[in-house]
Amino acid sequence: MGFLRNLLDNVEKKWFAKGAPLERLYPIFEAADTLFYSPGKVTKTPSLVRDGADLKRVMITVVIALLPATFMGIYNVGLQANLAIAGGAGIPEGWRTAIVSGLGFGFSPDDVVGCAVHGLIYYLPVLIVTFAVGLGWELLFCIVRKEEINEGFFVTGFLFPMIVPPSIPLWQVALAISFGVVIGKEVFGGTGYNILNPALTSRAFLFFGYPAQISGNAVWVAADGYTRATPLAEGFESGMGALTANPDMMWNAFIGTIPGCMGETSALACFIGAIILIVTGVGSWRIMAAVTVGTLLTVTMFNAIGSETNQMMAMPFIWHIILGGWALGTVFMTTDPVSGAQSNLGRYIYGFLIGFFVVVVRVLNPAYPEGMMMCILLMNVFAPLIDYYVVRAHVKRRKARYA
Repeated sequence: MGFLRNLLDNVEKKWFAKGAPLERLYPIFEAADTLFYSPGKVTKTPSLVRDGADLKRVMITVVIALLPATFMGIYNVGLQANLAIAGGAGIPEGWRTAIVSGLGFGFSPDDVVGCAVHGLIYYLPVLIVTFAVGLGWELLFCIVRKEEINEGFFVTGFLFPMIVPPSIPLWQVALAISFGVVIGKEVFGGTGYNILNPALTSRAFLFFGYPAQISGNAVWVAADGYTRATPLAEGFESGMGALTANPDMMWNAFIGTIPGCMGETSALACFIGAIILIVTGVGSWRIMAAVTVGTLLTVTMFNAIGSETNQMMAMPFIWHIILGGWALGTVFMTTDPVSGAQSNLGRYIYGFLIGFFVVVVRVLNPAYPEGMMMCILLMNVFAPLIDYYVVRAHVKRRKARYA
């Protein structure tokens, strides 16, 4: 590795150092350099906190925690597409079919590898466009501001494909991630300054700009416009009978073999990710616990009230957490260290209100039977205010104590 270190040092000195021909493009070199080595800079003055974890390690940990949901999502996309084909939708024409056939795989839902390959063909284009466009904006802002490229977009780039339908048009992906990066983050100053989660901001853009394709009421799992309502939407329209008609429905919803956005269907995979985040200390268990308690208490309240016309009031707690984006949102979105609450008490309040509002939206809003992502964005806006009053309360108590 000494050869690589010397090579990078020589390239930096010749091309990217101050006064060199490519000085303005130094952020590109710095991003590549820190991919292999830790930054060579050290603090020159006494620091208040010393920690072995830097931004790169934190982001890598989140991506590792995302892998179970990613792999399960890829397989499930292919499974749902193959189930649609086996159910009579027909084999669609197009480049995806050509690739699957060219690789020697069929369209059987019983072929695990074939389903995974089919799903990967849906997932990879969305991921590639997300990173190409998102990193392009990051690079542009870093060059203009003469700052180094940080790893803030890394998690956003992996999260965004998880919260969109599999066959979303790629031009919508480019528009949405541009909005999320520029309006949701860069206008505030970049990573660490944004008050909104960039991935959720991108999804909100799609929800308001193209509601027919992102509302959560239908899932695109094959070409030629094949759609199917999500189980959460079916539960809202037809009640618990639609969910319990299939005795395996709860198990399928838990492991993730149901229609839905690419990374939202498997509660099991998200819970595995939660364990990784909690054990490593990267994700806040306080927020996750508070969201769970807020959801449980609000569901219990609505179950006690009951309604003959609103089927969602009767939906038990377990169905709320295994359907829709509850699990993915609770584990990976609410625990965003930048846009979430920072104080310990604030995290409890922040998480509880998310759990409360998501059930209220699901139960009382017939036009939008999901709610998780929008409720997190709403509480992103109020997180600084929550922390402000928590800190003020601490200050008042200490003043009274030492008066």
